[in-house]
Amino acid sequence: MKAAVIFENGPPDVLRYEDVPDPVCPDGCVTVDVEAISIEGGDLLARSVSPPESTPHIVGYLCAGTVVEVGAGVESPAIGDKVVALNSNGSHAEKRVVPAVMTWPVPEGLDPAMAACIPVAVGTAQECLFTAGDLEQGQTVLVHAGAGGVGMAAIQLASQAGATVISTASSDEKLERLKPFGLDHGINYADESFVDRVRELTDGRGVDVVLDSIGGKNLVDSVEALAYRGKLVSVGVSGRAGSNVEAKSLWGKNNTLRGVFLGGAILAEYPRVHGMIADLIERVARGELRIEIDSTFALAEAAAAHAYLEGRNAFGRVVMVP
Repeated sequence: MKAAVIFENGPPDVLRYEDVPDPVCPDGCVTVDVEAISIEGGDLLARSVSPPESTPHIVGYLCAGTVVEVGAGVESPAIGDKVVALNSNGSHAEKRVVPAVMTWPVPEGLDPAMAACIPVAVGTAQECLFTAGDLEQGQTVLVHAGAGGVGMAAIQLASQAGATVISTASSDEKLERLKPFGLDHGINYADESFVDRVRELTDGRGVDVVLDSIGGKNLVDSVEALAYRGKLVSVGVSGRAGSNVEAKSLWGKNNTLRGVFLGGAILAEYPRVHGMIADLIERVARGELRIEIDSTFALAEAAAAHAYLEGRNAFGRVVMVP
């Protein structure tokens, strides 16, 4: 089969499109013929900084496709079923093997590319807002990087929950395009201080929840945007910078800092998280939540696809097709 592989970490051009052996399907697993691949932020980090255990290494969390083989002990899914498949690697290929328990059925009529984009981004947004952030109707949330996958999902989920939604993005154009998703107030972080603007929008009170996927100074500055007993939720480091938050900075307003990692949650709380993701997939299929796909690349163009997403050019998701 064909796959986009790496032999070493580095920039997007370390990805090579090559022939590799078809994967073997062990007990408890299924083989999926891949139809669509969602590129996740974790895929960029795996390519650039996480040393591969062996080479050639196939990166990638998420794909959607058709089950073509099942290992011993698997009762569901069955051969011929359409599924979304999640694992720590292997999505950037024509075929991949995943544990059967890490699949979800694709509802009839849902495009595989959209289905592939749901579990990590929308699931993470749900965890950040409601499990970590305890967001409630009538509260106010600040979503950083609103034009990204997690941000766009968070805007919709928060708006539908009855919250006031503020979001940052790198351009007025992106902020305008986010309004139909439920955005109430946009902040162009290239032109103004998001802390000052949040204070202005909230009459000096601050927001109840901040969802930060940037890290670094952005996370540190977000403490100043919080209301009394506000919650700062940190997920991912798209800025690839660690964050040294001084605990004392949280004391004055009795604020809380929470971390979210969906992979850890699904391992520790499998029934709850797997069911939550299944529900989100159904909500997308029913048209209640929208997946915005910015660009579609061929798998052979994986290096270009990674470079495009890494350059923060996208409004929404970037997918690949074998």
